[in-house]
Amino acid sequence: MMPTERFRPSVTVAAVVERDGRYLLVEEHTPEGLRLNNPAGHLDANESLLQAVKRETLEEAACHFTPEALVAVYLARLRHGAEDISYLRFAFCGTVGEPEPGRALDHGIVRTLWLTPDEVQASAARHRSPLVWRCIADHRAGRRHPLDLLDTDAGVYAAGSAS
Repeated sequence: MMPTERFRPSVTVAAVVERDGRYLLVEEHTPEGLRLNNPAGHLDANESLLQAVKRETLEEAACHFTPEALVAVYLARLRHGAEDISYLRFAFCGTVGEPEPGRALDHGIVRTLWLTPDEVQASAARHRSPLVWRCIADHRAGRRHPLDLLDTDAGVYAAGSAS
């Protein structure tokens, strides 16, 4: 049977940042309560995946993110109450600078945390999704793909470009 509507997963980006054996996470308000997540969010119109992950990390952690590699691309279907959403997540690893003094965190973000892998695993019940740990586990396993795998056509940046 032919589907009546084209499948359109939500495209998201995530930053996997490790420093001194600890991983950067954000604690955020969600409909399910306070949850932990990698700095992450949705790809916006007129931006590349790399621009999106830099923007999201700055908004959620108040730090400038420098992507170094693509960890992995994940397709996941998550159900939260009545919501049933498929996500296509691009996870990047890299480094962050120190938080910008006085920069407010994005709406809903309570704070940033630096947790050891054991602490991240122990907090699994509070993860926004199973992808939080999967991204970190894949990073720890050494998964790295060059950023030049990604290509953004110039038409993405054009105002009013057709899809």
